[in-house]
Amino acid sequence: MSMEIVTIAQFPVEARMKASKSKESPSSPVLRKARPGDVPALFKLIHQYAAEEVLLPRALPDLYENVWEFTVAEIDGQVAACGALRLYSEELAEIRSLCVEPQQKTSGLGRAITNQLMHEAAGLGLKRVFALTVVADFFSKMGFYPVERGALPQKVWRDCLQCEKYFRCDEVAMVFELANLRSIGQSAHSGAE
Repeated sequence: MSMEIVTIAQFPVEARMKASKSKESPSSPVLRKARPGDVPALFKLIHQYAAEEVLLPRALPDLYENVWEFTVAEIDGQVAACGALRLYSEELAEIRSLCVEPQQKTSGLGRAITNQLMHEAAGLGLKRVFALTVVADFFSKMGFYPVERGALPQKVWRDCLQCEKYFRCDEVAMVFELANLRSIGQSAHSGAE
């Protein structure tokens, strides 16, 4: 499967505006699939948020084994944001380990990576993506809706039962129906004409 690179023309307006106001005037963000050389940056970024208990930690060997799941946003050759798409079945995947460098938090990078991962999932013929998150508002604004964790038995059996936070989990399960991705894209396109 070939993955296209997203250029600044496809990037959210707020990210372009923030980049243009920056003192150093960084180059345009580029979204791409992660490579093994990105793993140390992924590890550092994820563990910043894991220390705050916003994300679950990921072991370095796990990141190397699953680097193909990740999409990164790169600015001036540095990883500024990341997110992963983990497959659970021929119909379902999870968006996980979504995080953005703190100084880029309101830049639109998280939204851009989420959109890229949703399009990747749709391109694979999946029907739904989900996220377990403590930031439900972010996903809600992107069209996800809340469900009970029990509605995602693949996730519960594969990961949740082994999680140290299982009995004190503060994450909300959010789902997006990928059939809606086409209608969202079509209405955005028709509104631009």
